[in-house]
Amino acid sequence: MSDAPQMIFVNLPVTDLEKSKAFYEAVGAANNPAFTDDTAACMVVAEGSIHVMLLTHAKWATFTSKTIPDAHTAAQVLLCVSADSRDAVDGQVGKAVAAGGKADPTPTQDYGFMYGRSFEDPDGHIWEVMWMDPAAIPAGEPAEAAA
Repeated sequence: MSDAPQMIFVNLPVTDLEKSKAFYEAVGAANNPAFTDDTAACMVVAEGSIHVMLLTHAKWATFTSKTIPDAHTAAQVLLCVSADSRDAVDGQVGKAVAAGGKADPTPTQDYGFMYGRSFEDPDGHIWEVMWMDPAAIPAGEPAEAAA
């Protein structure tokens, strides 16, 4: 095994690649043109660790024969990223709404030491944004029990 940190590449099928690229850029991702063409776009969410591959439906079909569900009516995954503060959580959701996304498709979570909200991208994929203060979790108690 390598000592290099692992990276994650989240692959998402999109109906309008340019619209999706613009949305992800508006919420803070940067396009990596080395892995972008007219069928796919690599959006860097966190340099060196989190990448979102936006794939046209035709490109998606080259990876799997499974049907693409309509993410506006069905959910297979909820993607979650961390934020540095409660204000950063609200700011990220605000950016998503300003870029054409939908705020809070899942319930807001506020446990004092942990705060989270969510947004939906133009294709219906749900992203949660969470902030947590690990110092506020009671000692010896799992986060779920503390909530």
